[in-house]
Amino acid sequence: MKDVAFGQYYPVPSFVHRLDPRLKLLFLIAFIVAIFLASNFYGLAVCAGVLLVAILFSRVPFGKVLRAVRGVVFLILFTAALNVLFYRGETVYWSWGIFQVTEEGLIFSAFLVTRLVLLVTCSSMLTYTTTPVALTDGLESLLTPLKWIRFPVHELALIMSIALRFIPILMDETERIKNAQKARGADFESGGLIKRVRAIVPILIPLLLSAFRRADELGDAMDARCYMGSKNRTKYKKLRFTWRDLLAFFWGAALITGVVLLRVYMGAPV
Repeated sequence: MKDVAFGQYYPVPSFVHRLDPRLKLLFLIAFIVAIFLASNFYGLAVCAGVLLVAILFSRVPFGKVLRAVRGVVFLILFTAALNVLFYRGETVYWSWGIFQVTEEGLIFSAFLVTRLVLLVTCSSMLTYTTTPVALTDGLESLLTPLKWIRFPVHELALIMSIALRFIPILMDETERIKNAQKARGADFESGGLIKRVRAIVPILIPLLLSAFRRADELGDAMDARCYMGSKNRTKYKKLRFTWRDLLAFFWGAALITGVVLLRVYMGAPV
């Protein structure tokens, strides 16, 4: 769980940290769209270059950003293996039954792995450079038009804020419970799959009880402070766009334009 980057904030003064959270959310959406619009390695290279610049300006250690990828290594390798073994192409390197390794399959698998790594990395950068409160304030501001159809925007933002704050808390709680069970002689490393799954039960039960207890205490604290949802609530900090946000907006527009042009003129990866 230490590899889970979502919900973790890296406090450091930087250009990216000072950006408006609404713009960072929109930039993330634009970046994901650009990744899926990219139909060749040139488009992905442009996305990777933009992401690298964002990492440099954010002053977040590069190793910490890459650590987020470790949490989905199994998914990436599983997806790559499926594409390598089942993708059909003209240049065949190895074949056995329904399995076939082709040049086109290897290229497409590398393309897909690169896309997944960029998706995970850009999503982790959002939480590394934005506090949960700022993130939910930005989301609530962007979803404000939905209030016209009586959609509970404030309640949705509150749920996200609580969830983001609970992620690091539950991670620490899991580590403490695991160490306590190890001190009592629990073994989480040896044995087959069934034994390891059973060994997790002494961790999950105390963790669920702790999560429910914290949720109950949080509900009591909100009731004690007379929390009434979005009714007549004001903001202590107002979100305002600055010149930094204008630069980031043009940077995102240039990214989308460049990827679309590469898609039109360079074609597919295979």
